[in-house]
Amino acid sequence: MELQVIASIRTDFQTKFGIPRQSGLAETKAEIIFEPKFASEEAVRGLEGYSHIWLIWEFSENAGKPYHPTVRPPRLGGNTRVGVFATRSPFRPNPIGLSSVRLDAVENREGMGPVLHVSGADLMDGTPIYDIKPYIPYADCHPDAKGGFTDTTERKTLRVTYAPDAFSKAADMTEEQIRVLKQVLAQDPRPSYQKDPERVYGMAYGGYEVKFRVEGECLTVLSVVPEQH
Repeated sequence: MELQVIASIRTDFQTKFGIPRQSGLAETKAEIIFEPKFASEEAVRGLEGYSHIWLIWEFSENAGKPYHPTVRPPRLGGNTRVGVFATRSPFRPNPIGLSSVRLDAVENREGMGPVLHVSGADLMDGTPIYDIKPYIPYADCHPDAKGGFTDTTERKTLRVTYAPDAFSKAADMTEEQIRVLKQVLAQDPRPSYQKDPERVYGMAYGGYEVKFRVEGECLTVLSVVPEQH
């Protein structure tokens, strides 16, 4: 079967590090841009009637990497192995991802056709999208569903603080970007095996490099500076 890329997504995450581990954990804003062949208003007719959509996409950074039958989920501390099909790990036989996002608006942009504005995406900037389907509450929502090991592990969040001059070189960063950044950092983007309180981490976000340190349950943003190209 040959899949066609129908669109790509524009987000504030230029690299994998820092992207929310699941969709909906942060109110990340993104745009879905269709490929010219599929940039048709007819193709999205009626989509504005739905509040959420499913995105089927490619783990493009993992394409071609070896498949392993077991993986170590961050939720389990990175020390326990479970079957790959019992997780949402990107290291899969086929590098396909699935995300449920909020559809904020359908914009018909001159010269580009329809552009979808979405919230809650967990995709890296430029990620290719294979398909878009509406989220249908009566069929897709299962209030009595069980969450496997995710039901038995506590989902901790960090307290996010800022150094006094952390944003001194980020005057153009919007309040919304800062709010979403705080949501993302509170989820603790570090690899589960890294707990060194002296280590300084860096992540790309919205054209900035964000540097932070974590001690205990507190994450401190040290600096936010424009990325150097």
